[in-house]
Amino acid sequence: MLRMEILLTEEQIGQKVDELANAISAAYGERSLHVVALLDNGFMFAADLVRRLSCPVLCSFVRVEMRDVVQDGHERRLIEYSPRLNVAGQDVLVVDSVLQTGVTQDHLIQQFYANGASSVRTAVLVDRADERRTALEPDFAGFRLEGRFLVGYGMGQGNRFRHLPHVAAMTPERSSQAV
Repeated sequence: MLRMEILLTEEQIGQKVDELANAISAAYGERSLHVVALLDNGFMFAADLVRRLSCPVLCSFVRVEMRDVVQDGHERRLIEYSPRLNVAGQDVLVVDSVLQTGVTQDHLIQQFYANGASSVRTAVLVDRADERRTALEPDFAGFRLEGRFLVGYGMGQGNRFRHLPHVAAMTPERSSQAV
């Protein structure tokens, strides 16, 4: 059986989203910002964030899929996102609830620059630097949490728990009986 331990309350998250929105709004001023939210985890954070931004905003959502393929006898990891977005000449903000390995976000940043984006930055609610496999650091980050499986506020386990207004860690419940 699993137990949930609340790590970030709804109030803490709301305060941090306000802080991040203020910092992002100050960084972009009156310039238009193309916010690209990553599905599935990033939808709740992105929705709350864009409602608090004072700069003009264009919202898009992308789904990223990774799979291993064999090409010319070599295994490769293929990363694809859809739908394809026209970001030429735009300031882009990639928004996700959590930055873990950085592989997905780094790939998207490279793709957006290759497609002519003027600038690409990242905003995440939770930075999991302990799991990073790229040199990517978030431009706007809320909390640093390490070493636990997180659910709530858009993050799920098999699409469960995404609706929770807080962020919790899932931990196995220990049995009080000896085996």
